[in-house]
Amino acid sequence: MTLPVTAFVAAVCALLLLATAIDTVRQRLRLSAAFGDHGDAKLISASRSHGNLAEYAPITIILLGLLESARANHMGLLVIGAIFLIGRVAHIVGLYTPSPPGKAPLGRQVGVVATFGTLLALGGWTLWMLATVNL
Repeated sequence: MTLPVTAFVAAVCALLLLATAIDTVRQRLRLSAAFGDHGDAKLISASRSHGNLAEYAPITIILLGLLESARANHMGLLVIGAIFLIGRVAHIVGLYTPSPPGKAPLGRQVGVVATFGTLLALGGWTLWMLATVNL
């Protein structure tokens, strides 16, 4: 396989997307809710955990693939991919963790920081490679 880091991260994201989609459907069936969240905390958590992963996984996977195709440091990509996946799992757990109003659970905080850090690192690395290697 020519892009093993990208393939691994994409495969784990696919499984996480499937798990969160199944839970979203399960919550919808519990409420008989075809649309919306009906103000139900469990459905909101399920729906947002799925939607948030679906928002961030594609660009992360694309950037990993571009960098891996450009022969960027394999270990660096592996570390960044692992941080992204750990952050996404933490975020999902955090969305299911009850918390007082106005205070995000630790898992959610870790997930946001890991995801934003990953995007910053991958975006910056891609631009740096474009500026220094591909001119």
